[in-house]
Amino acid sequence: MSRTARVLALANQKGGVAKTTTTINMGVALKGMGYRVLAIDLDPQSNLSMSQGIDVENLTLTMYDVLVRETPLANLIHAREIDIAPAGIELAGAELALTATMGRERALQRALRPMLDLYDVILIDTPPSLGLLTINAMVASHGVIVPVQCEYLSLRGLAQLQSTLEQVREHLNPDIAIAGILPTMYDGRTLHAREAVDVLTQSFGDIVYPVRIGKTIRFAEAPVSGQSVLSYDPDGQAARWYRQLARLVAERELRPVPEEVGA
Repeated sequence: MSRTARVLALANQKGGVAKTTTTINMGVALKGMGYRVLAIDLDPQSNLSMSQGIDVENLTLTMYDVLVRETPLANLIHAREIDIAPAGIELAGAELALTATMGRERALQRALRPMLDLYDVILIDTPPSLGLLTINAMVASHGVIVPVQCEYLSLRGLAQLQSTLEQVREHLNPDIAIAGILPTMYDGRTLHAREAVDVLTQSFGDIVYPVRIGKTIRFAEAPVSGQSVLSYDPDGQAARWYRQLARLVAERELRPVPEEVGA
């Protein structure tokens, strides 16, 4: 039986909310469960690519070539802890280059089609904006996972994200929805963080994942060594958080792994 990939974008127009950290570590955790995982770096800052030890300064092909020049996505995949489709700084020019292109919001969707039978889950790390790159990710995806920093000002940005999603749903992808909201940078010792999670849960109910990604120096140390936290500190709390998240995402979004794959 064919197993078509579930495509999930990680999006939040606010930077520094652990989108990249979540993409790589959740992806590695899902691979550890037996899923075939591809992560697409759609952020010109290229942090996802660099965090897996890819030299982004000397890449021959990047996601810019896929979106603008229609290079096959399979031509630039790097096999690391999970498969990575890397970004480079030139991706910052992709929005301008795509502006005059017919179907510019569907460039990524078209590129992904040949890959859907090769993976079980495709994760898209988006830039901290709601521009054309993020719109491409939303059009190509089945759902959006939203990492949200546990503070009041971060919660307010969710309204803008929801508005953009509604426009995408109306005009481009009627099936797109928020798959889950992930509280990040959580410090349970502070009343402010606890209240922020309470507000999230009251507002969004069950789509708020019942896992809290806290703060730890491991999240900064692991990318320096080109590793996920699951490889860098497999028995640490950070790895446990992301394994828990991966189990939740698998339960809600993915088909069970066939026994012969997961064995």
